[in-house]
Amino acid sequence: MKKLWELFITFAKIGGFTFGGGYAMLPMLKKEVVEHHHWATEEEILDYFAIGQCTPGIIAVNTATFIGYNEAGVPGGIFATLGVIAPSIVIISVIAACVAGFADYAIVQNAFAGIRACVVVLILSTVYDMIKKTLKGALTICMFAAVLLAALFTPLSTYVFILAAFVVGIIYHAVNAMKKEDRSC
Repeated sequence: MKKLWELFITFAKIGGFTFGGGYAMLPMLKKEVVEHHHWATEEEILDYFAIGQCTPGIIAVNTATFIGYNEAGVPGGIFATLGVIAPSIVIISVIAACVAGFADYAIVQNAFAGIRACVVVLILSTVYDMIKKTLKGALTICMFAAVLLAALFTPLSTYVFILAAFVVGIIYHAVNAMKKEDRSC
């Protein structure tokens, strides 16, 4: 039971101080899950994010569920998920009750502008960390460049990019496996 509460509290802390979505939570997730609790490695966190992006739902919730499940099975997944969503539910409920009267105040608008600026920095920090950890070798660099250009200059869906990267990864692995077989013969 101690582990379940530890998962809940850790993810409640992450969920309560993450503004801007799943990518903005990566620095805090790295600090808490990788450095403090040692529940996952940095590479595993990036894998969870990749899986969380490809599966239905919110990245933060999916990632919390994966980590919780790996640490304590189904109950761990449930407690970590509840932890990451509980602060949002409370904060949204309070804001919804109060926002109608406060949204027009300059101080509230300035506070949200400051939070948005902070979110941009957190997302850029996440992108930088992901680039350092992921872009290793010619294939990943070429795939990154191709997807970046296609995303910027075509109306293609994110799903197309993910599916294409999946197929290229499978083909690359199959070709390497055949090359290894040929060398061993």
